[in-house]
Amino acid sequence: GGVAGSSSGGDAGDNDGFGNEDVALAPGEVERVIERNDYGHERRFPPNYGVIAPKEDEADGDEEEQGGSNHEEQLETQQPMQLIGQKRTLPALASEESENAIIVANQQPPKPRSRRTRQKHQALTEGPLVHDSDDEVAYGIWAPPSATERKLAAESIPAIESGVELHPRILAERSYLAERDRQRGLLENNEDNEKEKFDRLVERKMAHLLPPRLQGENPTAIEPSTTFHGSEEVDYRGRSWISPPSGVKGVDPRDMDDHACYVPKKCVHRFTGHSAGVHRIRLFPRTGHLLLSAGLDGSCKVWSTVEKKLMRTYVGHDAAVRDVQFNSDGTKFLSASFDRYLRLWDTESGKVLGTYTNRRVPYVVQFYPHDDNLFVVGCSDNKIVTYDATTGEITQEYDHHLAPVNTITFVEDQGTKMVTSSDDKKVLVWEWDIGVPIKYISDPTMHSMPVITMHPSEKYLICQSLDNKLVVYQAGDRYTLQRKKKFEGHNVAGYACDIGVSPDGRFVCSGDSDGKLFFWDFKRTKMLQKYRAHEKGPCVGCVWHPVETSVVFSCGWDGVIKMWQ
Repeated sequence: GGVAGSSSGGDAGDNDGFGNEDVALAPGEVERVIERNDYGHERRFPPNYGVIAPKEDEADGDEEEQGGSNHEEQLETQQPMQLIGQKRTLPALASEESENAIIVANQQPPKPRSRRTRQKHQALTEGPLVHDSDDEVAYGIWAPPSATERKLAAESIPAIESGVELHPRILAERSYLAERDRQRGLLENNEDNEKEKFDRLVERKMAHLLPPRLQGENPTAIEPSTTFHGSEEVDYRGRSWISPPSGVKGVDPRDMDDHACYVPKKCVHRFTGHSAGVHRIRLFPRTGHLLLSAGLDGSCKVWSTVEKKLMRTYVGHDAAVRDVQFNSDGTKFLSASFDRYLRLWDTESGKVLGTYTNRRVPYVVQFYPHDDNLFVVGCSDNKIVTYDATTGEITQEYDHHLAPVNTITFVEDQGTKMVTSSDDKKVLVWEWDIGVPIKYISDPTMHSMPVITMHPSEKYLICQSLDNKLVVYQAGDRYTLQRKKKFEGHNVAGYACDIGVSPDGRFVCSGDSDGKLFFWDFKRTKMLQKYRAHEKGPCVGCVWHPVETSVVFSCGWDGVIKMWQ
């Protein structure tokens, strides 16, 4: 409604009832009618803004004196005022000469204002909406909890925590549920599951790719067993079955001039015995008269490459074996399995010398070249750990990769540094026993390289890149990419196919995802030969015999190990 402030006879500054002073008017005849909204604020453009009406008593007196002339004059002046009022013009106050006359000044309309300006002016005029100080209107979606929410949260404390005695019926129901869970084997001990919860936290991003986690605080591996398949473990001269046969001399793997090598021409033998695929094969150091295989059936087997038969089976895992590795003299070997255990075996007797686990899946294992009591393991939690075989304790951790570690290769000065690769598409170079990398090899064009093999000259690293190429890096110094040395033609995307290099360094071989076996010339990077090696899966492993000139072994997920010559 309209609220009129009154002033008479030249008095200015009277209060209008809202704490505001009225506008000073002309001496004594008229008053200004001001429209106000429900909150007491002036309306910006009221319809009768600027209309000056005479006082009632003075208007009555004028009508008596002047008759109807003054009324007609007001009608004549108010009619244009209504039209001008539609344009929101501001009239002038009446002058002393023409009392009761309406004089309109500044009849030009103001400049149009934008919508944003009008909204801003309206917000300033009407003031903020009535809300709590911590409402979402002021703070957005990150508003702190309001007083109402805090009150509800305070009232939501369970009765058992607030100290209130529960009803006997509720207590009886809880005891029944606890007994039922205990009988079902669902009652868990929080202390026993702390490590399991931590495992779940570490492996949350790739848990769907990994085998089940170890249960309990101190899990145990399966009972190991071994079977000897040869005729006798000791010959007539008292030598063990793992000793090299007469006339076979060992060759230094770094001696490239011992003998010349050639590309094999055909498959001469098939080793069968694994009930599932074979993932890795390793030859006995220096002599190569024994072949160690890691099977996806959870067993490891040692074969005689001279007699071409199975010698001993080692069963110690209840999941597939991911990697195996001989020590420097071949008397021991390590097996890493998807059951999250590592086992150190005695090659001759088949006894387990040690069982190790850090509750992670070991992907690759490697003995330290200068001490067979130390070995390093690349794990599924992005770390590389060093174990002491005698104590079973972890002595060092290398934690800079962002994905599971795939390969470990020792380089420079017979193994004082190691090169590691991971699914994060980075290659890191480490000093032994120092947990900070000394070199990052990372490029936006790089792909993951799950296999890295050292060239016999120890000058190059040959890497299996998952963009279907073999790439070569300098081993040592700057570790630069040799851009001219690329071996192409095979398809390995998604598979960690092993790389074999001839002892004289002239030839490189690799399997691929289609089961083929490829051979390249290392110097010219030209493909020399390819064979259809394995059926029903990839050819994932291949090794070159250290003594024989043209003998290569390959394995695949069809469970067959083939000898090529």
